[in-house]
Amino acid sequence: MNANNEPLHPVLATPDDDAPDLSESPWLEKLAAVPVRRGRPKSGTTKASTTIRIDQDVIDSFRRDGPGWQSRINAALREWLQRRT
Repeated sequence: MNANNEPLHPVLATPDDDAPDLSESPWLEKLAAVPVRRGRPKSGTTKASTTIRIDQDVIDSFRRDGPGWQSRINAALREWLQRRT
């Protein structure tokens, strides 16, 4: 122990706790069987990330309506495409 570090409080220093030892069977088998999933769940439809230059007043108008402004821009573009065809 370093001279600068004080020992833990006696209650915290005791090795007895309610947590199971995850390095022993059957926990090893259970943990090994669970697939590791990191990040957001994958969507069935993917979107492409792009950079587009849009007039500031248009962006401000969509942002004024609150969160989801990018989705609303996407919906407006989709609606324009449907009317165009």
